[in-house]
Amino acid sequence: MLIAADKFKGSLTAVQVAERVTAGLRRVAPRVEVEALPVADGGDGTVDAAVAAGFERREVRVAGPLGDEITAAFALRDDTAVVEMAEASGLQRLPAGSFAPLTSSTYGSGELLRAALDAGAQTIVFGVGGSATTDGGAGMLAALGARFLDEDGEPVPPGGGSLGRLATADLSGLDPRLSSVDVVLASDVDNPLTGPKGAPAVYGPQKGASPDDVAVLDAGLAHFAAVLEKTIGSKAAEYAVAPGAGAAGGIGYGALVGLGASFRPGIEVMLDVLGFAPALERATLVITGEGSLDEQTLHGKAPAGVAAAARAADKEVIAVCGRLALPPEALGRAGIRRAYPLTDIEPDVARCIAEAGPILESVGERIAQDFLI
Repeated sequence: MLIAADKFKGSLTAVQVAERVTAGLRRVAPRVEVEALPVADGGDGTVDAAVAAGFERREVRVAGPLGDEITAAFALRDDTAVVEMAEASGLQRLPAGSFAPLTSSTYGSGELLRAALDAGAQTIVFGVGGSATTDGGAGMLAALGARFLDEDGEPVPPGGGSLGRLATADLSGLDPRLSSVDVVLASDVDNPLTGPKGAPAVYGPQKGASPDDVAVLDAGLAHFAAVLEKTIGSKAAEYAVAPGAGAAGGIGYGALVGLGASFRPGIEVMLDVLGFAPALERATLVITGEGSLDEQTLHGKAPAGVAAAARAADKEVIAVCGRLALPPEALGRAGIRRAYPLTDIEPDVARCIAEAGPILESVGERIAQDFLI
């Protein structure tokens, strides 16, 4: 049996999900063979999933989204690095209950990428999601040597709210090692940079942006792309409407424009990196899951990616989750035979979140009774 589940956000890491399900399974079937392969789709938890799969955790001091120094991590195995932008520039790096939609910066994410280069990485899987930022990746590129100047020749202040003041962009100072490194932009988001489906409009409110802030950020990112078009040509405009450009507050755009990154759905990349295919060959049943199985799950989230790969290999898939908001027919189309939500055992959602571990063990017992006895 293979457990390939994502985190239950706010309750359990992907590693803990696997541990709790395994504990429940073994209460009923003590001899069951279980292989755990925690997964992630490029968002927060991606480095942890890589470390659980055998990568080495590397820590480095970088700038947080507000410029304060923090300790962030990336994962390394041989010459492949997994870098998670949320480690440096994620919402969890802001003070509790505090947002900074106009001033938060991705500078620390650029420092993480530079640390991966320093460690000898030749392939960098750049997982983006869970960001506190909407700066188009300008901070990230600045940390890697780009210069973004106002009309007075001074660097524009950090954050997307200042991009409207940008007069010139100079990418000539970008770290030369980037030209010989394969950077893969891993995300479950395929939004463009700006417009009704762009980064500020769709995700800005989650980061504390008011309607006026969204308008400022959208205009700033559009101006950012226009200035870059003068610098590097029409590709800057093409990248602005490319899938993934709007990921993580537009850091996807910065990666496409400045890092030469290629975009791939995050879960597909991570399944490759984590060694999912050989683990799947060994499995008779696959358990996947995440905190909420809902409509978003079907659009590039980890459980959908795991189920699609398992179905292609003719392996049966079931799912665990905190909350289930998909009908059986939608689960079936996704390749999931059955889902086991925590709310079937504990209807109180608040208790499910607070006591997710023990309840998930009970779910594991139910799965064992249904499939192993």
